[in-house]
Amino acid sequence: MIDLSADRITPDEPPFTRVGVDYFGPIEVKQRRSTVKRYGVIFTCLAIRVVHIEKADSMSTDSYINALRKFISRRDSVKELRSDNGTNVVGALKQLREEIDHWNQSRINRFLLRKGIKWTFNPPYGSHFGGVWERQIRTIRQLLGASQSNSN
Repeated sequence: MIDLSADRITPDEPPFTRVGVDYFGPIEVKQRRSTVKRYGVIFTCLAIRVVHIEKADSMSTDSYINALRKFISRRDSVKELRSDNGTNVVGALKQLREEIDHWNQSRINRFLLRKGIKWTFNPPYGSHFGGVWERQIRTIRQLLGASQSNSN
């Protein structure tokens, strides 16, 4: 078996120093008399697997940057951000793929550079690289499903 990567086992770093990030959803939410789609942005510490979840109003670049700003303002120790390659999200809905293609990658990178954060993409067909946060998304979906069925 291959050894774990350095970002998974570096000792003596605060939580959320090296983070995996991914979108999940859409989640339908009632807003007044209508139903709107909202998305979750999951930030997972790669070393200890603690999770931070932010809400995103859409799949736009601005929504992503807002969620990232909220996360960084609470967890100031972020040095490295890791995500899957948005244009090749395996198993994602057609709508999700189309929206991710529209993300303005250069604008997001400029924001991260100002904060001194390195953003690394997983290989295009390496969906197993994101197993740490994909498993957490599954748990969140189960919890949301259970809470929705209990509220009805």
